[in-house]
Amino acid sequence: MEKELAILNIDEIEDMPVRSIKEEVGFDEDYNLCLVGQLLTESVVHFSLLRNTLTNLWHPLRGIPITNIGEKRVMFQFYYMIDLKRVMDGMPWFFNRHLLIFYKMEKGEDPM
Repeated sequence: MEKELAILNIDEIEDMPVRSIKEEVGFDEDYNLCLVGQLLTESVVHFSLLRNTLTNLWHPLRGIPITNIGEKRVMFQFYYMIDLKRVMDGMPWFFNRHLLIFYKMEKGEDPM
């Protein structure tokens, strides 16, 4: 390893293109297992309370990233279709007596 480091030339490294991890693994932003939810209410929505309540209620297999995307809208990213199906089959869902409506994301759609 010392010999390899001794002959290392910084100019060769600088000429190499920089690639991101997304490019390396062929990462494609896929919302196939995502739901966008919106609370039908005029009152303030406490995002952290919503996130904790639904995570504890649903108990998805690998957890569930929940992102606040504004305007009382939240994106739920599931890891398994069985978790998404269980949530969809259990509808309608309510949070603090307010209806939570869902839209299933399709590949290539923008959640905003």
